[in-house]
Order: sequence, then structure tokens, then C-alpha cells
Amino acid sequence: MRLPAIDAYPMPERGALPLSQVSWRIDPARAALLVLDMQSHFVEAFPAGRSPVLELVDNIAALRELAGTLGMPVIFSAEPAGQEPGQRGLVADMWGPGIGDEPDAAAIVAPLTPRPGEHLLSNVRHNAFLRSHLGRLLRANGRDQLIICGVYAHLGVLLTAADAFMNDIQPFVVADAVADFSAEEHSLALRWAARSGMVCMTDGLLRGLLLHREPKNA
Repeated sequence: MRLPAIDAYPMPERGALPLSQVSWRIDPARAALLVLDMQSHFVEAFPAGRSPVLELVDNIAALRELAGTLGMPVIFSAEPAGQEPGQRGLVADMWGPGIGDEPDAAAIVAPLTPRPGEHLLSNVRHNAFLRSHLGRLLRANGRDQLIICGVYAHLGVLLTAADAFMNDIQPFVVADAVADFSAEEHSLALRWAARSGMVCMTDGLLRGLLLHREPKNA
């Protein structure tokens, strides 16, 4: 199977979010931001300038700006281009050869280009923890909360959130900062994510982080 053609669809609204089973509160002293696979190869599969990709990029950019201001680790995962069959393994059977050697196909889209001090991890499996040092990076920075955004919701986002939960890292899946092949698969991913973490909206998460900007002695 190759990537399907993706039609425009609206981002979910707050009233459509599944209820989370936990009431964790985001804390920038504990949290890191993970941006999954926002590479040209994947993002250009969406209709340009329309939902959901329009909100997807804008909301991730807003989260990234505030995370940087608050001193939170900002981590990008990216699938490497031109993987050998032995490296790609069974993923090739399901999804084909992956990103080829086309110029810029593997690059993070321009509005989100990683900056000095941000982290870029090679991601060879949908779960960003597998075959990467994401777990070590979080532990080294004393982080046990992970804000997850990017593509695709029912693949990398969902599997990474589940692995975080299994390793006692609180996942926060941002419903309007992820996207998928369709509205149906987007909604399905959020329902499953709510069983192992928090599902939230960008504006609510930004407000939660901003609560910590006030000087402690004010």
C-alpha cells in the first residue's frame, strides 16, 4: 500500500473530542514537544491551503513558539530518505519504499524548519520511540510529559502516544495539531488516544502552558 490521496476535511472541534480518562495538567517544566513526520513527502499529500493541513501547520507553529519561549525541548522526528530494504523491513511490505531521493522530499516543511537547539531524530518506524534515542532524550531532560502533534494520527501519533503511556510518560495528543488520511481515521485515532492519554485542543494547551509564564514572586 502506498500513501492514499487525501481529500480536504475539517479539523475536529472541541465538542467532538472524546473524553479522556485522566485529568493531567500540562507543566512546561515536565513537558517536551514532539513534532512527528512533518516532511514535504507527507504534508504535500494534503490539499494545499485547505483544512486540515492549514490548521495543522499553524497550530504546530504556535505550540513550537511557546515551547521555545518556555525552555521546553522541541523534538522533530523525520523519516530518512532512500532507506535500504533491510532498514525499512516489514514497513516496506505495508507502505512501500518510503521517501525517495527527490530533492527536499524528506525536509521538514519550511514554516517548521528545525532551529538551533531543537532536536531532529531519525524515525524509521511509526512509533517514534523505536530505534531512536527519544526515550533517553526525555529522561536526560527530566521530562515525563510529551505533547504529540504531526502526522499521521492513526499511525505515528497513536503508536507513539501508547508507547509513552506504557513508559510512564504522560502523552498529550493535540487534536487539531494532528492530521490523517480522512476525518474518520482522525476521529478514530483520537478515540483510541483518549484511552492512554489526554486529548486536547491547541488553544487549551497553550493556555495551560501560559499559566506558568507568570513570575512566581508576582
